[in-house]
Amino acid sequence: MNTPQISDQSDGEPPSRRGRPPGPICDTVGVTHRTWLEQVRRRLAASGLTLDDLVSRSGYSKTRLSELLRGKGYYPGWAMTYSVVKVLDIPPWPLRRLWTAAAREADKKDIWIKNGIRAVQPLGPEDPPIPHLAFKQAMDRPYTAYAQAFLQTEARARRVVAETFDILWLNWKEATSSSNTPRHAWNLLRAKVMARADTHAGHPDLRAAALRTVAVAGSDDLDDCLARAARMVAFFDAVARLAEDQMDVTVLRFLCGVDEDAVPGIIGLPPAIAHSLARHARGALHGLHPGTHPDTLE
Repeated sequence: MNTPQISDQSDGEPPSRRGRPPGPICDTVGVTHRTWLEQVRRRLAASGLTLDDLVSRSGYSKTRLSELLRGKGYYPGWAMTYSVVKVLDIPPWPLRRLWTAAAREADKKDIWIKNGIRAVQPLGPEDPPIPHLAFKQAMDRPYTAYAQAFLQTEARARRVVAETFDILWLNWKEATSSSNTPRHAWNLLRAKVMARADTHAGHPDLRAAALRTVAVAGSDDLDDCLARAARMVAFFDAVARLAEDQMDVTVLRFLCGVDEDAVPGIIGLPPAIAHSLARHARGALHGLHPGTHPDTLE
């Protein structure tokens, strides 16, 4: 009697284990690294391809690809990352920007990043969807102002906003198939900002932004300046304790200087709801810290 033969497998796993999804992303992975890993893993799951398929089509071993998909071990080079991007037909330009930002987050030197990119064939012209490009142009300024209110520096704000727009590009079909694309995009931006924002007493820390507001206003009277700073810090500390949508409306209006008629389109809510949020925010601020809101908050 002949013994049944098991087909040869270079990884030594039994047939029943072939095609398993990759393990979870490691807890040690940085914020931006996790961002692009999640995009790649989502695209892999949607493609129906197995890890074995990636092995055969990318030319890299199962062990290395498994580590890449989990964020395990060393930060992956662009050549291996691009091999997966190409197999999964992911737009390479936004993914490469995310990969580059995450490499810096992982303390990779610029020369390492540049050499990794040079080792791969040029990506060709960047070709984002035209509606995405128009949306980016319309929202870049208010998104950056909102991000800077929580992240303090313009450079940090611009990095997070760029990441948001790149993720939107990678998922543009999903974003535009939703019932409210601006709302989808705003929720994404807020999540990315809050993932990096400092906190104070369990809430986003807006105290530094309040002090910037005082500095811009300026005053020759030191006592007046200190009193105004104390009032503004108390006010925006109360703002940070509002419900998310109420906080967003208030920050856009009084830290970012956005016209109240433009706020609904930015956050993706009907004007009536946005105005209602502003009214509720006024009442909540009065209860949280009576007398701290500016005279213009009406």
